[in-house]
Amino acid sequence: MPANLTPQYYEAEEKYRRASTPEERISALEEMLKVIPKHKGTEKLQGDIKKRIARFKEEGKKKKSTKGYDPFGVEKQGAGQVVLAGYPNTGKSSLVGALSMAKVKVAEYPFTTALPMSGMMPYKDTFIQLVDTPPCVEENIPSGLIGTFKEADLLLIIVDVSTAECLEQLEGIVNILQEREVIDLYGNEEVLTPIPFLILANKIDNPDAEENLEVLQDLWPELEFIKVSSEGVGLEGLKNKIFEMLDIIRVYGKAADREADMDRPFILKRGGTVLDFAEQVHRDFPNKLKSALVWGSSKFDGQAVAREYILEDGDIVELQL
Repeated sequence: MPANLTPQYYEAEEKYRRASTPEERISALEEMLKVIPKHKGTEKLQGDIKKRIARFKEEGKKKKSTKGYDPFGVEKQGAGQVVLAGYPNTGKSSLVGALSMAKVKVAEYPFTTALPMSGMMPYKDTFIQLVDTPPCVEENIPSGLIGTFKEADLLLIIVDVSTAECLEQLEGIVNILQEREVIDLYGNEEVLTPIPFLILANKIDNPDAEENLEVLQDLWPELEFIKVSSEGVGLEGLKNKIFEMLDIIRVYGKAADREADMDRPFILKRGGTVLDFAEQVHRDFPNKLKSALVWGSSKFDGQAVAREYILEDGDIVELQL
């Protein structure tokens, strides 16, 4: 299918070619992504632009890290970084503690969490990073916190449905994240690189929680609410939903004449290929790669596939160099 690129796209592309700094390149790439026609013929090009934006942003983070300490910067670990956002006393810290091995500080008074704190949530044979953050309210947003949200792979927006103030909480946090171009609630591409998010109806096991949640669902029918409680309600289902929303797959490596290593999967974005897997195993492998043998999604176990073969969650791969 032809791309049918517009004059506006070519103008943005020319700005990219002339850009001399990472910031200018990112700005031009984001403009290209904004004006590119959205149809099947440009899907591959859109993906390439997004990868370049991500690469330049990652390079920018590395340069910033050498300049000084950022108290709100959280190094990504595990299969994905999931950041929690919410008003004071919505139960963010308790949820992180219940889902991960982090020793969080929990108290009845607000602003107990002053800086981001992370923990690792076990999920099957991998770990997902959860990041607790300071409370986020319009009149008191710590410097750098919005940047933490924008670097996340997924946001969990926490609302305490045990209180009558839950509507105010939801409206407030959603407006903050929308206005600062972290999320795109309305799906009209106002935000160039929106972060995917989930709404957690927390403390659902408390009195009045179900009734309050019904009010939220009536007023915000476009949102999906996930019922949870740090006491154990809905946590296993939440883990599955987080993995699904991260849009990743686990791929296992296998050396010739050996059993596959099923304890340490490689993590790829969904749609990742054998070539992407090879690059994760070793940076020199893509240039040497001829083909691969795949167990799992292939038609038969050990089928020889091309470098461009798209892998699925749970596949076992033996690279042919």
